[in-house]
Amino acid sequence: MCGGSVTKGKVSIVVERCKSCGFCIEFCPSHVLAFSSAFNAKGYHVPHVVHPENCSGCDLCGMYCPDFAIYGKKNAQGEKQ
Repeated sequence: MCGGSVTKGKVSIVVERCKSCGFCIEFCPSHVLAFSSAFNAKGYHVPHVVHPENCSGCDLCGMYCPDFAIYGKKNAQGEKQ
């Protein structure tokens, strides 16, 4: 990254759909996600965003999620997270 850090993408998580498989964390090329210490209603540790500035909006997290619990999207031109 050069100069001021501008977020290129954003991750959205549907906490109650997550069953903590970890695919989103494992396959994120930018290491944006990590497991949270919090539990959802089903008792699973859900992912949370730890490095939002690294998100490119590639949506690999969403493509690998078997439960459609997460997705990434690119920010509109000039939009900040």
